[in-house]
Amino acid sequence: MKMPSTRTRIIAGAAVLAAVGVTAVGAVAVAAPDASRSGAATAAQAQIQNVVTTDHLTVAAAAKAAQAALSAAEKADQHVSVSVVDRNGNTIVTLRGDGAGPQSYKAAEEKAFTSVSWNAPTSALVKRLEQAPTLKDIPGTLFLAGGAPVQAKGAPIAGVGVAGAPSGDLDEQFAQAGVAALNG
Repeated sequence: MKMPSTRTRIIAGAAVLAAVGVTAVGAVAVAAPDASRSGAATAAQAQIQNVVTTDHLTVAAAAKAAQAALSAAEKADQHVSVSVVDRNGNTIVTLRGDGAGPQSYKAAEEKAFTSVSWNAPTSALVKRLEQAPTLKDIPGTLFLAGGAPVQAKGAPIAGVGVAGAPSGDLDEQFAQAGVAALNG
């Protein structure tokens, strides 16, 4: 069996540490493994197996989506705010268009959060309130049309929310333009 080089083991070890949230500074010398250290190798492998990898938008991609949504609204002579959040609901970018109302900023973030949380456009989620009206009580959510999920491999990775147009249908149309910019 060919043993990996010391450099390979250092890079692999750094990847394991990074995966579990440990940051190391400086060089680390790693000796060739022997039979007495096989337990350590097994523990490192277990750490890798217990790590979940998810897809995320880059800041550049989030900005592209937000700008596309804002541009679509501006072409329709609408004054809106646009927000893009990651899979965990953290805001990546928010753009407040010229003349957008003060409530639109927070509403755009909440629509984006709601769409990524349920992996559905917020217009579809509004209909779910008829069967489960307490959904609206979940903090940070807003069940009004204007949010659209961004998917990768069928799973939600981000949400685009738009608020400020006179109707949720328009807000959602602009949010979908943001999603489409990522797919095209």
